[in-house]
Amino acid sequence: MRVLLPKGESLVDHQILQAKSELLRRMSGDDFARLRPHLQSVFLELRAPLETAGQKIEAVYFLESGLASVVAKTSAKTEAEVGIIGFEGMTGSALVMGDDEANFDCYVQSTCEAVRMPAAPFVEALEDSPTLRPFLLRYVQYLHVQTSYTAAINARQSLEVRLARWLLMCGDRTVGDRLVITHEFLSIMLGVRRPGVTVGLQMIESYGYIRARRGEITIRSRDGLLTLAREAYGPPEAQYRRLVGDLGSKNPARQERPPT
Repeated sequence: MRVLLPKGESLVDHQILQAKSELLRRMSGDDFARLRPHLQSVFLELRAPLETAGQKIEAVYFLESGLASVVAKTSAKTEAEVGIIGFEGMTGSALVMGDDEANFDCYVQSTCEAVRMPAAPFVEALEDSPTLRPFLLRYVQYLHVQTSYTAAINARQSLEVRLARWLLMCGDRTVGDRLVITHEFLSIMLGVRRPGVTVGLQMIESYGYIRARRGEITIRSRDGLLTLAREAYGPPEAQYRRLVGDLGSKNPARQERPPT
């Protein structure tokens, strides 16, 4: 079926506008056209592995919905989330940096729609394009800031503050205010015991900021969470806005293409 395009809009521009991934939407038309033949829409189930520490990266995922966690393991039974990826980002940061091996595990935290691209043509595109790697390096720099900030917050802040920050970060990457996650999985993400997570959520719920139910959390007051999180939330998000663009849209499929 022939697609009728608005006057002055190319097919590539139209395809970019349909993308829900912020990185795909914000890259140049030439770079998007370079990637487009290799992009495949996929649905990712909970805990689906996207990268495995110490192994070669097989594919890059541009998330369109849901959440993925970058997880560091210190032993077979000890792991903690060091980064979070939603529709604002991508996996495969090591490829952008010139490496082909994952440093951390990365797996789906909340079921995702994503666009998958095999690693080989992605690396080829990075080498052929004069603009693709510099653009994606801006995102990689933001992710570095986010992971570094997470380490500092986890070392210095209370569990309530860490929970508030994590809920705000998930809210930035979720359309709507409902987060589907279990207390057990949340305890893994924050590197604490499950009973501590339960008590922390109960305290935040008593303030009226969230509603916690089995397997899900609903954010009732973002302003309340911001007050609780204080300086623990904000600096990495400011860096994303500076380096890439807006972060936190409740409707990532906006009608106008953002300026590049």
